[in-house]
Amino acid sequence: MKTYPLYLLAAVAEIAGCYAFWAWWRLDKSIWWLIPGLGSMMLFASALAFVPGEAAGRTYAAYGAIYIVASIVWLWTVEARMPDRWDVIGAAVCLVGGAIILFGPRSA
Repeated sequence: MKTYPLYLLAAVAEIAGCYAFWAWWRLDKSIWWLIPGLGSMMLFASALAFVPGEAAGRTYAAYGAIYIVASIVWLWTVEARMPDRWDVIGAAVCLVGGAIILFGPRSA
């Protein structure tokens, strides 16, 4: 199933693109950080557009759970801040919600 790799690629690209803007705006990094950030956001949109699904809204909603978990991993690995139990519990709840959206039975 190519859904999960695309969701993962989209999440990493979106977080990296947003972080580039954050770094420029909040961390006083060079404005040149925005160039790879914009490229990363284009990669994010492209990856998400290739996720197989019959409805964009449902595809994006399920992706939200992956994004949240990836953001917590980013917090831990890139920003070197240990997630607390509320971060972990919240991410787990989101994963359950995303699974319900993605795998829930649908009426025809």
